[in-house]
Amino acid sequence: MTSSQDNVRLPVGKLPAEMLAGLLDQVRHDPRVLVGPKVGADAAVLDWGDRVLIATSDPVTFATDLIGWYAVQVNANDVACLGGTPRWFLATVLLPEESTAAQAQEVFQQLLSACEDMGVALIGGHTEITYGLDRPIVMGTMLGDAPRDCVVWPAGAQPGDVLLLTKGIALEGTALLAREAADLLARRGVSPETLERARQLLFTPGISVVRDALAACDVGGVQAMHDPTEGGLATGILEMAESAGVGLEVDVSALPLLSECREVCGALGLDPLGLLASGSLLLAVSNESAEEVEQALISRGIQVSAIGRVTDASEGMRLRVEGELRDMPRFPRDELARFLSEGAPASSKEDPRNGG
Repeated sequence: MTSSQDNVRLPVGKLPAEMLAGLLDQVRHDPRVLVGPKVGADAAVLDWGDRVLIATSDPVTFATDLIGWYAVQVNANDVACLGGTPRWFLATVLLPEESTAAQAQEVFQQLLSACEDMGVALIGGHTEITYGLDRPIVMGTMLGDAPRDCVVWPAGAQPGDVLLLTKGIALEGTALLAREAADLLARRGVSPETLERARQLLFTPGISVVRDALAACDVGGVQAMHDPTEGGLATGILEMAESAGVGLEVDVSALPLLSECREVCGALGLDPLGLLASGSLLLAVSNESAEEVEQALISRGIQVSAIGRVTDASEGMRLRVEGELRDMPRFPRDELARFLSEGAPASSKEDPRNGG
């Protein structure tokens, strides 16, 4: 039976969480699937005896520059967030009509280079020229493995855990905006030096969190990890909490907001909390292990900040702003997707760090 909601157009970006959860409720259970499809889960975990196979699939749809390289990075991140080591990659590459042989070769070389740098084998996929596209799209599937007793379960966060965040926000979204909207940002007063630093965030400190996750797991005490992607840090925090059935409290003054992100978002009227945030790893770590995990990350040259704590579910998901507790903002779609579909307002004087 059709409801009045069935014909409502959905916004660009992830499906609404409630809708996605309803769709996933229809999935048939397989006893070898230890972690299956659910809101907030970065990847699936399959029983492989004394080891597990970790599988994830993510497309790259926003970027046009370095798209093959992006696809390897974001999929490897999802495997690492469950304590696994990325091993094997498959890519489906869809190129628009009138693409040249040189463009196809460039995407393939990006895939090969990224896989080689990460020690991952490119084992298959599919490539075609597709009608109806205005830009290339790469859909990746990454497989990895881990000892069964080393898996970091996505629903593992517990009240009393410390919330840690590596690097700063929002790395990927800021870099993409600097690459895809450089002319507009320059007209809005963003300096060439800032734009160049923003573009280089892809590589320094980089959007991979594989090293971050491995370093933290070497110490132990890591209860859950999440790679905030679409919907930004705020969505990543909400997904971690909802997956574990806990509450979270985050101190906005402790968030490592990149200066480039502040300037770019300010120029475009975007909120950094809802901006594509690959490159930062969100961790729930036992209170006893938090300091040791922080030191392990710092010793490897990885910036880390304690941004809050895990609370009881009854306390909800909250943002502390100048001593006042507010509800964690929710972003129906990523701020980058909103910008790409709506464009930037004529001007913005709003402080982008106001928490929504």
